Amino acid sequence: MLTHLDERGRARMVDVGEKGETHRVAVARGEIWMAPETMAAIREGNVPKGDVLAAARIAGIMAAKRTPDLIPLCHPLPITHVQVDFTLRDPDEAHPQPWVEITARVETVARTGVEMEAMTAVMVAALTIYDMAKALDRRMRLMNVRLIEKHGGKSGDLILEP
Repeated sequence: MLTHLDERGRARMVDVGEKGETHRVAVARGEIWMAPETMAAIREGNVPKGDVLAAARIAGIMAAKRTPDLIPLCHPLPITHVQVDFTLRDPDEAHPQPWVEITARVETVARTGVEMEAMTAVMVAALTIYDMAKALDRRMRLMNVRLIEKHGGKSGDLILEP
């Protein structure tokens, strides 16, 4: 049976009331590819709208906290920590353009996990980078948003990437 559907096939929020509260962590990652000139402007702080990564960090943190307002049937959780980090990368075999790697780590002590919050943080941080730099580069590409690890809860640890 699908957990978000009742016996008649109607949408429902999963009842987590009987589950115990545990420390839970989720880490998500994503990328935004861009032109070399755009990456240079971000690195040098020369984007007309301001500090791109500072705005994207705040947006990612805010998004994690607002996930239940965005994702239907997502439980509101008492988030205890959100960290959003950026790594500016040069082109390589898998990436024909420079790219910003975005990593979000979200923690809670709750009855359900924070995977959606971590992925939402990454996506909104990427959207903010796009919004702030789109005047320089409308060809930016948001890519590969994914969960890379989760910890806590009944199912335990899941490590999908190092």
